[in-house]
Amino acid sequence: MMIAKDSITSIKLSKVLLPLDCPVSDAKVSTGRQVPLQSVALLFAEIASTQGFEGLGFSYALRIGGEGQYAHARELSPFLLGEDPNDINKIWEKLFWAGASVGRSGIAVQAIAAFDVALWDLKAKRAGLPLANLIGSYRDSVPCYNTSGGYMQAPIEEILDKADQFLDRGIRGVKIKVGQPDSKADFRRVEALRKHLGDDLPIMVDANQQWDYQTALQFGRSVEQFKLTWIEEPLNAYDAEGHARLAAELDTPVATGEMLCSIDEHLQLIEQRAVDIIQPDAPRIGGITPFLLLADIAARARLGMAPHFVMEIHLHLAACYPTEPWVEHFEWLEPLFNERFEICNGRMLVPQRPGLGLSLSEQMRHCTIEEALFVSP
Repeated sequence: MMIAKDSITSIKLSKVLLPLDCPVSDAKVSTGRQVPLQSVALLFAEIASTQGFEGLGFSYALRIGGEGQYAHARELSPFLLGEDPNDINKIWEKLFWAGASVGRSGIAVQAIAAFDVALWDLKAKRAGLPLANLIGSYRDSVPCYNTSGGYMQAPIEEILDKADQFLDRGIRGVKIKVGQPDSKADFRRVEALRKHLGDDLPIMVDANQQWDYQTALQFGRSVEQFKLTWIEEPLNAYDAEGHARLAAELDTPVATGEMLCSIDEHLQLIEQRAVDIIQPDAPRIGGITPFLLLADIAARARLGMAPHFVMEIHLHLAACYPTEPWVEHFEWLEPLFNERFEICNGRMLVPQRPGLGLSLSEQMRHCTIEEALFVSP
């Protein structure tokens, strides 16, 4: 039986600015390199096809970059019209080469990510499957840890209180920010959190690239007594050699990768054995299509996996990693969607709704500051 070919009939882009309830600071603020984060900029893509299917995808930027992603997506959108939405690899390559003159990472691929996620969402909806099941899942839930409660502007008493709140929600891991100019202050925060949570609950720390090698080594050795699950971004994100040396010296696993914006950049970490737990970010590297390629390489290298941010996408992808991964809990984007993820006994449950299992809320529309619609002739 012949099946009629589908084609993309329309693309709606939305530029969204979501304010945070409270500005947050990490080590980049403590060292004077950045200002507190007050909002998240997002690029949404809604794709419709001739057969009546619709897909939803998004990318994001922190502080700077949202305008650039939206502008690049506007230029790319006409290249999708008329394409078969099932041909996701073909479309990704088409968009990639359309913008090749401005590079192979960063905004050039982050704009593609919104389309790519939308196409995967559409394909899963067509199949009537959750995205994880369409890709091929290993599990129906993923261990999760919270990060949003551990930023530096909060005194340790507030961090401990928030940790209790997230534990009450069923989350069983807590990550806090370190990397201040005073390493002793970092040590005291880690010590207080371990004493508060006891010996068994997973604790992670994140230095946001603010240490040199010697500082990272000294701090890493000083906190080995606290049995951390990992130390994240101890060095510059592109210092694969330094991360490799550090990972070889420390008993605590080293995690990094979130700031890298392509598969090739992650390959430097993998080839030099510079990371124990890799942390790719699907929107930052171009979407689900390149994420799955990278995940296969990481799995073959026997690396742990803990995707960065956007649990709304990464929950499905983490469920498809061969070994038990982590997913990062941030409630920041929840106002943009009607649905909420269920958490039970330290694990985030993969939603059983088709696709990503998400629909846009009225608040998302209220946070939209510009829209563009592209329609087939």
